[in-house]
Amino acid sequence: MNSQRIREVFPDMVVLKNPKRTEFFSNLSLPSYMRDWLVMKFSDSTGETDIERVSSYIKTYIPNRDDFEQLKFRLINGESVRFLARIRVAVDIRTGKTTFELPDFGGNRSGAGGIVKYSVVDEWQDTLLRENENWGIVELIWNRDYSRKKANGYVSMEDYSPFCPYTVDINVYREGREKFSTEEWIDVLISSADYNPNGYETKRQKLFVLRRLLPFVERRINLIELAPKGTGKSYIYHKISKRGWLISGGTVSRASLIYDNAKKTGGLITRFDFVAFDEIQTMKFDQPGQIQTALKDYMEFGEVKGFDSKTEADAGIIVLGNIDAGRFDTSANMVEEINPIFRESATLDRFHGFIPGWEIPRMHRGLVADGWALNTEYFAEVLHSLRDEMLYAAIVEECLDIPERPDMRDLTAIKRLCTGFVKLLFPQAKSKQDIDPDEFVEYCLEPAMEMRGAIKKQLCIVDPKEFDVPGKRNVPNIRYKY
Repeated sequence: MNSQRIREVFPDMVVLKNPKRTEFFSNLSLPSYMRDWLVMKFSDSTGETDIERVSSYIKTYIPNRDDFEQLKFRLINGESVRFLARIRVAVDIRTGKTTFELPDFGGNRSGAGGIVKYSVVDEWQDTLLRENENWGIVELIWNRDYSRKKANGYVSMEDYSPFCPYTVDINVYREGREKFSTEEWIDVLISSADYNPNGYETKRQKLFVLRRLLPFVERRINLIELAPKGTGKSYIYHKISKRGWLISGGTVSRASLIYDNAKKTGGLITRFDFVAFDEIQTMKFDQPGQIQTALKDYMEFGEVKGFDSKTEADAGIIVLGNIDAGRFDTSANMVEEINPIFRESATLDRFHGFIPGWEIPRMHRGLVADGWALNTEYFAEVLHSLRDEMLYAAIVEECLDIPERPDMRDLTAIKRLCTGFVKLLFPQAKSKQDIDPDEFVEYCLEPAMEMRGAIKKQLCIVDPKEFDVPGKRNVPNIRYKY
């Protein structure tokens, strides 16, 4: 990978990554997007970082949950407190006030919430009110509400500045892509996602890693990945973007995942670009029949109707599980040990693609990003922005020669996967002519067909009467339209 060219093409958005510094931040339990932001903030032009200043900043401005009781004590004793936090903001129609809560500190139930000052909302409404969650530096004070007979205390947000210190310009990113060959750009993507492209033995391995990025860049892509332990599947969904959510334990309820009827608030699928279920073999679900029914509707149509609401969202559903070496075969039953919610054929059919994680090497020191690369926070925000770009779906439509009467779920899956690959690998494209046909086939169409084909094989195994019949067992023979 040409680190110097990355610095020349994206001079304001690169950061020097190295394994030792990555380990330092990992020990602090800080995600990659926050690490790169801090590194950029406290690095010189050579990429050298002042670790002492970083440590001081973290201690001062990035408290953990155990610190919040001390922060509350300081607040009620007249101090203002200022720190970096994840924040949710909502306008209360009944009171006319704008409220906030800090979910990482327990939210309103633990006192981590309050009222946002009008001037703060007015200045930052495009940031605070447009999206379900944000990161930023908040300044809080404690007040008393004397409008009631018995005065109550409450927390007020007096100031806010967004965590993302820049505006993402997709056109700059697209223009930058034109300076690299496709193979060079694959390395740019790999390093931006916090891996070292030089640590992989083959291009094929790199391309399997890129499949994990599809939910970051395309709406409502549903994937299953089964892999041995230690291949980094949890990391990529948990650490490189603040816009995804990894569920790694506990019991999942319909209220937390889809819609809380008591609170009248949407669940995780309404707040994030994707929701990933880790260790799916052992995960528990409250009222699994209800969740399965709701997920089938959601994964198909992007909405769930129930109780007194209709929940609409565009988060992808990602299922992650560990698998023994003896099951490294998409022609054998690989899903019999995952949670029954996802194993039933009607639900399984709604997954667009399968990632054989055993094709990706186990994480080792040589696979940790090392050298100049795009700031992970910037990279993740670019991918998020590309989710809204409709042009790429039209390009894919132009490229595909579709046979008569294809299965609609197969066709939808292949189109959606192809669109995600185009956004990742050819963001500069404005028309079909901007992508070399052979590269479209190699990097977009063939992987999409393979990913959906693996799902189809599993369907034939778990429900042979329905799927292992002529005309249904294979994906449509979609080709490039020359």
